[in-house]
Amino acid sequence: MQHMTLCIAILSMIGLTACGGDNAQTTAPTDTKPKITTLQIATEGAYAPFNYTTNDGKLAGFDVDLTNALCAKMNVTCEVVAQDWDGIIPALKTGKYDAIVSAMSITPERSEQVAFSEPYFANTLVFIGHKDKPFDDKNTDTLKSLKVAAQNSTIASQWFSANYPDVKIQLYPTLDGAFMDLGSGRADIVISDKLPAVSWLKSDLGKDFALKSGDIDINDRFAIAINPNDTKLLGEFNQALADIKADGTYDKLVVQHFGEAMLDNLPK
Repeated sequence: MQHMTLCIAILSMIGLTACGGDNAQTTAPTDTKPKITTLQIATEGAYAPFNYTTNDGKLAGFDVDLTNALCAKMNVTCEVVAQDWDGIIPALKTGKYDAIVSAMSITPERSEQVAFSEPYFANTLVFIGHKDKPFDDKNTDTLKSLKVAAQNSTIASQWFSANYPDVKIQLYPTLDGAFMDLGSGRADIVISDKLPAVSWLKSDLGKDFALKSGDIDINDRFAIAINPNDTKLLGEFNQALADIKADGTYDKLVVQHFGEAMLDNLPK
């Protein structure tokens, strides 16, 4: 009888210990910290002053600072990555990137492939050429005798080809390549977005060149490109863009990169 009483006591102790172990597991504290979301953002990195690569290999420019401001509002971590322009939309579509912030114009053709945010910049086009050489953009015959250069797959090259179908145009993978050939005499005229042209004219290579036309307003707007099925992210970017415009952050970035005069030429 004593042996049986002892066994029952031992079994009771084992049972209590087991129950105590189960209870300890169910009441153990859990990690409730939210996971950090990292978005991969593509930019060309060769389109100053919107996006460019510094001498120490870092990405900088209005697009980069805008991205960081938007991501701060969205409370997410963003990694901005350089991507060649011709491959930037295909890379987005394959899921390599979550969004493109790279001075990308809204066009019907691109809208068939990506979803665009609300516009964040209003763009105009210009011709640039040598200071001492006459130029008349209304004279097609004159243009036919010139070597006209532009970056491939841009609104500037597309606009030129549509408006001057009889004039041959030299296309380059980057705008820097077109500017380099202009500076070295391998091109006579470049058609470009205005602000990258103005930025290049301030360089050593561009010191002998000038704007050869007034602003060509084609109702061009820059926006963030996102995969069409990612409606949630599109909404978050649009809300963040509205927020930084409301709190003054957007205007500060515009003044920092382009000067106060540009505040009068923002998308409405």
